[in-house]
Amino acid sequence: MTDFGVSMFPTDYAIQPMELAREAEARDFESLWFPEHTHIPTSRVSPWPGGGDLPQEYWHTHDPFVSLMAAAAATEKIKVGTGILLVPEHDVIVSAKSAASLDMISGGRLILGIGAGWNAEELENHGWDFKDRWKVTREIVLAWRELWTQDEPEFHGEFIDFDPVWSYPKPVQENGPQILLGAQSKWAFDRVVDYCDGWLPIALRGDMRADMEQLRAAADRAERDFDTIQRTVFGVAPNPEQVQNLIDIGFQRIIFGLPAAESSKVIPLLDQYEKVKAEFNGS
Repeated sequence: MTDFGVSMFPTDYAIQPMELAREAEARDFESLWFPEHTHIPTSRVSPWPGGGDLPQEYWHTHDPFVSLMAAAAATEKIKVGTGILLVPEHDVIVSAKSAASLDMISGGRLILGIGAGWNAEELENHGWDFKDRWKVTREIVLAWRELWTQDEPEFHGEFIDFDPVWSYPKPVQENGPQILLGAQSKWAFDRVVDYCDGWLPIALRGDMRADMEQLRAAADRAERDFDTIQRTVFGVAPNPEQVQNLIDIGFQRIIFGLPAAESSKVIPLLDQYEKVKAEFNGS
């Protein structure tokens, strides 16, 4: 059975995470996802990949760990996910603790959709050279795993380096929360296979069927079982034909996008999405 979730930029002017989470859970959505940007430099040198002017929600987002914790505390079973977390913008040890704390307090409901970011000035404000962002992301993810699973973790890489430490709590989920890579470049598929649990592309950006075959080929090259790779797609429209096509391609979780808006606009959309979900799962 296909899982269905919803995503929204959690902003200071939109429906708040607690209410949104309760409404999504009441409609039996499997998961709720929040993206993030720590800030946006006013220089606006890096162009928005979506084209045109950058929407204001990009610089009005809540902190993802805080907003997802609020969502988890207001609910009982819905999974909470970052969609996506910009990994190089977070201290490795602090973010490992934040994720582990959220996973433990929520009872193992956290999923981490991750990326490296597209805004060079934003990343430079965090002390990283844009060209190194994916190398940094990989090392942080590998260091997270050590921090989550070892009693006295240590890590020694090109960018991330620390001697043995004590770091608790540990996540409830064995080996930590699932990590899904939110990228679709020609390098993304090998990265998924190398250090992630799954793939999290944006719907209809490029040839999704061809991309899925590239992911399968990357798994074959690495001698990794393709079925161990979780396939989630977000930014999906409430179109049954599109949903069916994505399921046929091989996606196991479908995430509908919501606008960063007030309850009066968002809740009717949840009702609409629930009806589409029911066509596939009967509820």
